[in-house]
Amino acid sequence: MNHKRFVQKARNWFWLLLFVAYVAFAAGVVIETVSPKYRGLTQISVVSARAPQEIRMQGASQAAAVYRATSGAPFSSLPSGTTFRIVWPDGSSEDIVVGSPASSIGARPASGRPDPALK
Repeated sequence: MNHKRFVQKARNWFWLLLFVAYVAFAAGVVIETVSPKYRGLTQISVVSARAPQEIRMQGASQAAAVYRATSGAPFSSLPSGTTFRIVWPDGSSEDIVVGSPASSIGARPASGRPDPALK
């Protein structure tokens, strides 16, 4: 009887931990451009959420490329269609959708304009 109880508890803990890990993984990626690896990039240094869309797209593409290059799995991190949040150097932020990593503009804002509620 003790063995069955132990197996049932272990099974319950396994599913609980699997659920928590999935939720943590699905939470998404946040790229903060004030960190040292993004700070010196030419397309990011002067961008804010109020900049023209083309400039934001270039900065987001460059940030996504650096994120892929520094991740443990560069070919599977940020695949096409993934959404991530970027925090620009001035503290403003917006959601970005990853396009084709092969194109020169590999990311675009999720909506045409930044969310005014975000800072």
